[in-house]
Amino acid sequence: MYNYESLPGGFVREDEDLDSSALRELEEETGVHDVYLEQLYTFGKPRRDPRERVITVAYYALIASDQLSLCAATDAEAVGWFGLDEMPDLAFDHDEIIAMAHERLSAKLDYSTIAFQFMAEAFTLSELQAVYEIILGEAIDKRNFRKWILALEQIEETGELRREGPHRPAMLYRVIHPDQVDIIK
Repeated sequence: MYNYESLPGGFVREDEDLDSSALRELEEETGVHDVYLEQLYTFGKPRRDPRERVITVAYYALIASDQLSLCAATDAEAVGWFGLDEMPDLAFDHDEIIAMAHERLSAKLDYSTIAFQFMAEAFTLSELQAVYEIILGEAIDKRNFRKWILALEQIEETGELRREGPHRPAMLYRVIHPDQVDIIK
C-alpha cells in the first residue's frame, strides 16, 4: 500500500471551538504552539476522503523559523517540512489546501503585515525581503522594497548591526507590534 503524507489535523471535540481545536491538533501532531493562526477555508467536496464524509475547516499557522522546534508529538508518527517545489504525494485534497494557503498568503503580502510573522525578533531588511521573494516566487527590486517597507512604519531600528560576509554591517530591525497582523491599505 502506498503511503501518502498529510497535513496535521483531526476532529473537533464537543467542548471546543474551531480555533482551539486547530491549535490543539497542531501541537499534538507537530509540537508547535504559540503561533499566529488564521482560518483559511472550508473544504467540503463529497468523497474528498474515501473513508467517510469529511468537512475540513483549514487553518494556516505562521512562525519565525528561529522559534520553531518541530517534532512528532503525541498524535503523529513523523513530521517534516517540504518546500512548495518539493512536495511529496499528499493524501486526499491536501495539495489543494496547500495551494489555497499559498495563494492567500501571497495576496495578503500586498495589503497586510502578515510577512512579519515569519521574522525573528531582530532581522535585516534583506531577510525580510527574502521572505517576500520566497512567498511570491520572484525577485523584488531592493530599493523600492526598502522604501515601501520603511514607509509602512511597522518596523523600527534596534540600534544594532549584523555583519554577514564582506559587506558593511546591516541594520537590525524589529516589528513594532509583533503579535498582530495589520491591514496596511
